Amino acid sequence: MDPVTLSRWQFGLTTVYHFLFVPLTLGLGWFVAYMQTRYYQTRDESWRKLTKFWGKLFLINFAIGVVTGIVQEFQFGMNWSEYSRYVGDIFGAPLAIEALMAFFLESTFLGVWIFGEGRIPEKAHLASIWLVAIGSNLSALWILLANGWMQHPVGYVVNELTGRAELVDFLALAANPKGWLFFWHTIVSGFATASFLILGVSAYHLVRKQYVDLFKRSFQMAALVGLISSTLLFFSGHTNGQFMFETQPMKFAAIEAHWETSQPAEFSILTIGDLTGKREVWSIRMPYALSFLACNNFDCEVRGVYDIQDEYAARYGPGDYIPLMVVTYWTFRIMMTIGLFMILVSFLFLLATRKQYEDAKWMKWVPWVIPLPYMANTGGWVLTEMGRQPWIVHGLLTVEKAVSPNLTPLDLLISLIGYTVVYGSLASAMFYLMKKFAIAGPDATLHESVDVESEDGIGDALPIGAQD
Repeated sequence: MDPVTLSRWQFGLTTVYHFLFVPLTLGLGWFVAYMQTRYYQTRDESWRKLTKFWGKLFLINFAIGVVTGIVQEFQFGMNWSEYSRYVGDIFGAPLAIEALMAFFLESTFLGVWIFGEGRIPEKAHLASIWLVAIGSNLSALWILLANGWMQHPVGYVVNELTGRAELVDFLALAANPKGWLFFWHTIVSGFATASFLILGVSAYHLVRKQYVDLFKRSFQMAALVGLISSTLLFFSGHTNGQFMFETQPMKFAAIEAHWETSQPAEFSILTIGDLTGKREVWSIRMPYALSFLACNNFDCEVRGVYDIQDEYAARYGPGDYIPLMVVTYWTFRIMMTIGLFMILVSFLFLLATRKQYEDAKWMKWVPWVIPLPYMANTGGWVLTEMGRQPWIVHGLLTVEKAVSPNLTPLDLLISLIGYTVVYGSLASAMFYLMKKFAIAGPDATLHESVDVESEDGIGDALPIGAQD
């Protein structure tokens, strides 16, 4: 019940909850933009119905995601003031760019897209949804560059007079390979999350023989994109792992439960540790495999957590620099297992679309794939943040030194309970709205507005009741 632990729980709660919305926003926006483009090109009313339907789900997800994301920034000042003081000169730059450029871009043109149909030229309306998708992804880029700096600090000096880290090379921050690897992984995760949502909802309607032509089209599209994005997720995760091996060797070793330095190194298929989480009791290992994963050769040396602990203690002072390995080990394996399963099922779905598949008995189980990318995304985020413990900025600032000094356990307990209640309510509202409109189908979204041609050819969007 100390301030550090409670602050970590509070930020972890808000971050994990917020990250439920981020990947879907990043991926679904591109789907909606593509569908509207197809409608513009073909004038096929099916594409317009799909645009309105998936656009409604995109808007619900986006609205609640924005609310939950804003709270995180307040916590930098409330719970983590020492962190903000130490790295504010660096961390503030990408966050400011994200807010002033990317967030305003996506939010402004989202409003244009929502209210502009029939009121502005079609090309401008079409461009607005593409700018929303671009803005959302730019927003993710700058946030991930900020987080990438925390994992792999570059382009800075520590001012000995003020005791603060100061940015001296903005281009180094903007080109930080850790941030770009995060970005690549997150974007393809967004496509996978959107694809599996589309697969599940489309299957729901196909089983019930509702809007068959529409949802066959969306199912086939999502199966293809789901396979491509799930496969890219695997390779981007592997690339992230190899960069982690070079820059965060302790995290890499903790993920693999690699206790002792060895050459070549074995990959842990299953490891059971003791109650401390820092001693092995029993394991099954695959020879040479870890060396290959780390270096693309079978004779690579991989350092163990014990040797790295001794090095860090000598470099940074006495302390425990080994993360909670039971968390890093199992979140990685959960994420990897789900990712491989996503590749398999999306491949099978894509094969099935070559035949008459909408009447297949297995279609009724497809909606259960919707949670898969959410579980993998959450596992990956927990792994990323827990794996760098005890650091909040790798090699520079520990979590214990980053917390606000004047917090009391009572303050934090009250706010933690408050956030849990509020976020639980938002989760219930979000689930209710998403389920409601997903089940209602495309016609429900078309009833919100109709296109009425005006004399100038642009047209006005009027509520259904206004026609009467």
